[in-house]
Parts: sequence; structure tokens; C-alpha cells
Amino acid sequence: PVRRPAMELGRLEYLQALVTEFQVTDSTGNKRRCSLARSVSSVSSHTRPFSLAEAKEQVLANLANFAYDPSNYEYLRQLQVLDLFLDMLTEDSESLVEFAMGGLCNLCLDKTNKEYILEANGVEPIINCLSSSNEETVVSVVTTLMFLTTPRSRAQTTALPVVECMLRFSLSANTRLSNLASIFLQDYCSPPQVEEARNLSRHTAVGIPLPK
Repeated sequence: PVRRPAMELGRLEYLQALVTEFQVTDSTGNKRRCSLARSVSSVSSHTRPFSLAEAKEQVLANLANFAYDPSNYEYLRQLQVLDLFLDMLTEDSESLVEFAMGGLCNLCLDKTNKEYILEANGVEPIINCLSSSNEETVVSVVTTLMFLTTPRSRAQTTALPVVECMLRFSLSANTRLSNLASIFLQDYCSPPQVEEARNLSRHTAVGIPLPK
């Protein structure tokens, strides 16, 4: 077998430790998880022990940060972190959803990761996050849908409710969100799709709400 350099082994082991810590949910693991979460967190102002929820958020945030680096992609796939991120999209915690969505947004730049997310039926839970009240989450969703749009997935990523949502986001006071939504409408949707969504918007007040 091919021997991995020591630095790569260390990185894989570290990511494995993060995944393991995140998955431990019993109360006896609280102290150990909090310790790791604090050690990898960029936030050093905590003087009290982390709660279990805070510890999970810190570990997930760090996994999402590792998704920025393409050299970590293989390890993250090996450790099934893409599945972990997808699973977190239905959590009640807005922070967990934000970090998971940010991680997926980074990972789907890669063709292999993109195909994995599509094969895992990840588009639907990602689209559902358009209703988040967290602007960072919504920005990540719009960007991710752009990356995930292929000839095969286009019917799903540019479905009528999504296009209608983008029309409203294009009017957002958040410049980043409005610009992304406008690009999505221009580059990923056909004029008839946009017109149909615009007509629908005129006749209904129901839709995915704008993030706060």
C-alpha cells in the first residue's frame, strides 16, 4: 500500500477525531468533546464550560472550515462528512444548519463532491434551507445551487418555487444576496421560467420568506 506522509496522516487523524467528537452524544462524552471544541475553536473568549449544543456547533464549524481546502476533500469524503453536513440541514439549530450549509458550499466546487451530493438526493434539503432566516445560510444555499446545476439537475435546482424565491431575493436589502439571486436568474434560468415565476408572484403572497 502507498504510505501517506506523516503530515497527511496527522490531518486525517485530526479530522477523524473531529467527526468522532461530533458523533458522540452521550453525556459522559461531554467533557472530552468540549475540550476538543475549545482547542480547535478560533474563539478564545469562553471562560465557562461549553454546553453540549455549543460544542457541537464549534466542531461542525471547524469541519466546515476544513472544507475550504481541496487537499482535505478526499479525507472528508472518506469520513462521510458530506453525509454529516446533509443530515444537519434538518436540525432546529440555525447555527448547525449555517455551518453545514457553508461546508457543502465549499465542497461542491469539486466535481466528485458535486456528483456525490446530487446522487445522495441532497438538492431537496438544500432548497428547503432557502426558508432560513439566517442570511449567511441563504447566501450559501444560492451559491451551492449554482454549483449543483447540471443538465441533469437543472429541473430541480431551477424549479418554479426556487425561481420565485430568487426573484424576491433579488430585491433584498442585502447586496450580496440580491446580486447572487440576480446572477442565478440571469445565468441559470430561462426567460420563460423567470416570467412564469413573476406571474405567479403577482397572484400569490405565499412563498419562501426573505431572511431577516
